This record gives sequence, structure tokens and C-alpha cells, in this order.
Amino acid sequence: MPLVCTLKMSKEDGLSVTVVNADDGITQTVTMDGTTLTLSVAGKQETSTFTQTAEAIAIKCKDFSVTASNSIVCEATKTLDLKTTDEDMSLSAGAKLSCAASKDASFSGQNTTVSATSAAKLEGSDVSASASGSLSLSGGSDATLSGPSVSVSADSSLSLASSGTADLEGSTTTIKGSLVKAGS
Repeated sequence: MPLVCTLKMSKEDGLSVTVVNADDGITQTVTMDGTTLTLSVAGKQETSTFTQTAEAIAIKCKDFSVTASNSIVCEATKTLDLKTTDEDMSLSAGAKLSCAASKDASFSGQNTTVSATSAAKLEGSDVSASASGSLSLSGGSDATLSGPSVSVSADSSLSLASSGTADLEGSTTTIKGSLVKAGS
């Protein structure tokens, strides 16, 4: 497998080093033109490029992998975007996963599921849950709603039922309506 190596130097175009592997159809190129450093590997089907200027670095390739034996830090003073346009995206941690924002945080999806194998907790000074369709809350063994004052209301009908014992009690209990029925 003989390689063809070319070195070009020019006062106008800078420096260019090219290595051609004709057997495998691969051309490797390094160019430095005084403002931009470009590393390129062109194969029969794909080309990967690393371009660096004084202000930016751009990497274009088919697949990109970063592996560190200890830690990876990505930090930006302005914005950080992480996205995929055609396929799924996953974010996982071998231990704890923490997300925080100093201002607002939002999460959305066509269908959204949040689950925990142990305990799940949602907290805030005010918490609201709403659905444009139906809202269902259930507990496998118990369901408890409590607060200094609890209000349950319905615009149409309200049904309270139990297949076991139903208790309604308070220090003062009022049942009122234009028609009140007791018993079956």
C-alpha cells in the first residue's frame, strides 16, 4: 500500500499536506491558510472535516464519539443546544441525574411519561395540574387529598361513591340543594 504524500507551501495559500491512500480510496488533507486550519479525511462514501479559526471550531462527520476515562465538561456563556432532527435522543446517568435552571424550566413532548421505581415527588409554592381532556388521579392502595381548606367542584354533576363505607363528617356538616335525597 504505497501512499502518495504532497506538501505545498505558498505565500498566498499557506501550507497544505495531502496523503493519498489509493488502495482504500482515502485522502487525508491538512491545510493552514493564515486564518483557518482544516483537517479533512475523504473516503469513497463519506468525508469528515475539522475546521478551526481564531473564533470557532466546526466538526462535520457521519458519526462523532467522545470518550473520557474521567469527566467531560461542556460549558457555554451564551447558549448550548443539544438536538437530533431525525432520530431518538437519550440522556442517562449511572447514578444521579440533575437538571436545574436559574429561571424557568420546561419540558414538553407529544406524549410525556415521568416514572419512578421508588418515590416520585412534585413540589412548588404553587402546583397546578390541568388537562384539556380528562384528568385521572389514582393510588394503588390509598389516595389522600389534604390541606387547611379543600374544595371540590364540578360545572355539571359531582359524584362521590364508595364500594365500601363512605363517611362524610365535620364539626359542622351542611348538605344543601334545591332537591336533597337521602337513602335509596
